[in-house]
Amino acid sequence: MQAEKREHFRQLLLDQLRQYTEQIRSDQAAANELNNEDVKDSVDLSVLDLNKEILFRLGERDSQTVADIDQALLRIKEGSYGICARCGKPIDERRLDAIPTARYDAACQAAIESANGEDDNPTL
Repeated sequence: MQAEKREHFRQLLLDQLRQYTEQIRSDQAAANELNNEDVKDSVDLSVLDLNKEILFRLGERDSQTVADIDQALLRIKEGSYGICARCGKPIDERRLDAIPTARYDAACQAAIESANGEDDNPTL
């Protein structure tokens, strides 16, 4: 991969890292603002618990995305970014534009998902 393309993807990943880091902070602040003082009955308590659980799950998902971005930045630094971790072939740049954290080319990703039974799920 050319140096200017690598830099393009590095900047894209850094922008996403900033975005997700801000989102995690925002979700944590929102979760901290939820308190039990406004609870009037068991329904309110259930709604409060559900809201906290949703914010927690969103935070987990965003934290995993941050870890994926960190891994992609490390691959850029090591020189292995854009190379499929499974077959060693270059990952199409259109795929990297869509999913900058991609570790596998489209064919290997499809094979992995098929092996895991993920292709059996209906999509909308």
